[in-house]
Amino acid sequence: MNTIRLMVRADLNKETAQVSAMFDEVAAGYDRTRNRLWWGRMDAWGRRMAAAAHAGPGTTILDVAAGTGTSSAIIARSGGTVIASDFSLGMLDVAGRRHPGLSRVAADAMALPFADGSFDAVTISFGLRNVADPRAALREMRRVTRPGGRLVVCEFSMPPAALPRALWRAYLRRIVPMIGKRISSNPEAYVYLAESIQAWPTPSALAGQIGTCGWSEVAFHGLDGGVVHLHTAVADER
Repeated sequence: MNTIRLMVRADLNKETAQVSAMFDEVAAGYDRTRNRLWWGRMDAWGRRMAAAAHAGPGTTILDVAAGTGTSSAIIARSGGTVIASDFSLGMLDVAGRRHPGLSRVAADAMALPFADGSFDAVTISFGLRNVADPRAALREMRRVTRPGGRLVVCEFSMPPAALPRALWRAYLRRIVPMIGKRISSNPEAYVYLAESIQAWPTPSALAGQIGTCGWSEVAFHGLDGGVVHLHTAVADER
């Protein structure tokens, strides 16, 4: 008897339960697919994020939307204390198996279960784009960061120059779904991925949003020709 398997695909409304279920479904093969899609660059981007967070001995850092723990493990190499949070239990389960000893907490970015000012820095890599209300998440990340602490957001973007932007758009529309279809357990998740990147605000627009959510000294710069941007900010005094 053949079993019909339902593939969950989130839409751009990013309803929390739907997005979480989609990530649960792809968790087992997520790192393999991601490395293929992004040319093995995830570790390099993670190192840039850790440096921007000023991670080091004596610091306590919350890594939001940590997924399979790749970014959290990189931050932990700095010697700081890292907590990996994610709303996908499937992703956190993979993180626990691949990074034994990593502290993990199931949490929605819009309702973090931590006291005010608990962390020296909060990071989120390739996850803010999947939150139903990014401003709510930015405010919540500010709440759990001590005054003067840091925010680092690493996220995909569209390159500013016309030719790289056109090439990147073609890659997202054609190659990403094709690779997802070939090697992912849920190809529809990678159609959503491509669509969500193209619909995401420009780096300057995102910087503006960050600045309205309790963060100051907001800055950003592009990596790898602008397909990724790293945003940094400092928690305002309260």
